[in-house]
Parts: sequence; C-alpha cells; structure tokens
Amino acid sequence: MRIFEKYLTIWVGISILLGLFLGNNFNNIFINIANYSYANINLIIAILIWIMIYPMMLSIDFKCIKKFWRKPRGLYLTIFINWIIKPFSMAGIGILFFHFIFKDFVTTEDANSYIAGMILLGVAPCTAMVFIWSRLVNGDPNYTLLQVSINDLILILAFPIITKILLDVTGITIPWSTLIGSVVLYIITPLVAAAITRYFFLSNKEEKVNKLIDLLKPFSILGLLLTITILFGLQADKINDKPFIMLLISIPLIIQTIGIFAITYFLAFKLSIPYNIAAPAALIGTSNFFELAVAVAISLFGLDSGAALATVVGVLVEVPIMLLLVNYANRTKHYFKEI
Repeated sequence: MRIFEKYLTIWVGISILLGLFLGNNFNNIFINIANYSYANINLIIAILIWIMIYPMMLSIDFKCIKKFWRKPRGLYLTIFINWIIKPFSMAGIGILFFHFIFKDFVTTEDANSYIAGMILLGVAPCTAMVFIWSRLVNGDPNYTLLQVSINDLILILAFPIITKILLDVTGITIPWSTLIGSVVLYIITPLVAAAITRYFFLSNKEEKVNKLIDLLKPFSILGLLLTITILFGLQADKINDKPFIMLLISIPLIIQTIGIFAITYFLAFKLSIPYNIAAPAALIGTSNFFELAVAVAISLFGLDSGAALATVVGVLVEVPIMLLLVNYANRTKHYFKEI
C-alpha cells in the first residue's frame, strides 16, 4: 500500500486544515475560484475531478465480464448489496439522524443538504480504493476486477435513477437533465476516455496499463486533496459557526459503513463464498466512490453546499474505518472455506 493511500486520512485532514486556514484569511482566493464556472459547472473543480477519476477508470477491464458465470455468487452478493441495500440504508440512516436525532442541531435546509451528500455516497460503489482493500485481505485480484467492472456498467444506468428517486423522497428536487449531465460528465466521459486509452493506445496489456495507473495515481490523489482544500476554504465560515457539524455527519456514516460490512460479510459466510472472494465483496459494498460523489454533489448543489461537505467528510471517515475492517477480515478468515 503506497504512502499516499496508506495515510490518505492524514492528507485529507491536512487539506481540511489548510482549506479552513486559507478560507478564514484569504477568502478572495476561493471567491475567484468559484467564479470560474460555466453552465453551473466549476471549471477548476471539473478538471481536478477528471484528474481524480480517469486513473481509476483505467483499472476497469470490460473484457473480463465474459467470466461472469464462472463464480456468480460473489457477484450476485455484490450487486445485491450495492444496488438493493446500500443506497436505501444510507438514505434511511441519514433521514433518521438529521430529521430526528439531530433535528435540534441543524436547520431543515441544512439537514436535507447533508442527507443529499450521504445519498450520493451511498449510490456510488467503490471503483478504485477497493483494489487496495482487496490486496490487503489477499483477495482474488481477477475476481475483484470483475466485480468492479460489473458495478461500473450498472453504475451508468442505476446511479441517476436511484439518486433521483432517493432525493425526491427526501424532498430535494433535481432536474433529470442536471443529474444526467453530471453522469455524462463524471462517469461516461472519463470511462470512455480510459477505455480508449486501455484498448487502443495500450492494447489492453496489463503491464502497460498498471504502469500508467501508477504514474497517474499521485496526481489523482493530489486532485482529491486540492478539491477538499477548496471545498473547506469555501465552507470555512459555516464550519466556524458550527464546528461540530463534521462530527454529526460522521456518526451516521460510520454506522452505515460498519453495518453494510457486517451484513455483506455475514451473507458471504452463509452462502459459503470462499474468503478471497467474500472479503473483497464485503469491502466493495462498504467502500464508496467518493470522488464521484464529491463531483456530483458540487455539480448539483454547489461548491459551498452541505452536500459537498458531507461527501468530503465521507472521505475522512472511510479510510480509517476500512483499515479496521480489513484487519477484522484478516483475523476471521479461518471461518471461511478456501478455494
């Protein structure tokens, strides 16, 4: 696990502090950044997010989909958790906490915004970091690639539909055109660009693909950290007024993360799925494609929105919790059968 991924929570924390410092002392910087917009898309953030997402899309090899029927139970479990359980449990937990448990601490408008950010996290299953989690639990790398590739195909169609349904249920109205435009901009465009690179320029040779991914990965994480710095620079005044809001957002996110892992890991055990497939399946269901969630939150709700803030808190929370779950999986592997 490279130093950037291993200490991602620390880098995120530093970026948050830097953003708050700059936002409180040099607010004009962020006002100028916010003004670089066209058709409700901030051009600077869009560039940073493409830098984030493109290397992750390079990891996807759609030719492996022909292996779907060889060991289908792990795939069925991943699909069931990611698209039938997780988005709706995330929305439910968000509503429970921000409309009921935390209702005295936040306004209704802010509550809806935080819930929207949580929903975007819940509807975006992990695409990139899952390869790291899979490696840390000695998962089957080819099967993990198959799971990610299948999920990303489903993502193109399911993400806008489920997001629209859940946002409507929570009383947040988003035009279809805006939502679909975000999907085209942040999913389909980098996915097509990555596929062209992989199949035409690199001839789908894994050695070349992995070398390019390794070359681009630091830029991808740098794009994430710069985006976080900008978001917190814009949110500085709000956070100054309510510094505990990040704690409030993190509590339901932690519960969701641990809960989804527990459900998936238990089902994998009951289905007698081998450990090197079961553990990555549980971690795929647990982890989020937070780069996409951040991008869509900014596009739909704006740079200084509570939704964007919630997705960034998701980044901060996810990495340390995932490392704890990886450790738990490694300590309980003897309960699962081996291939």
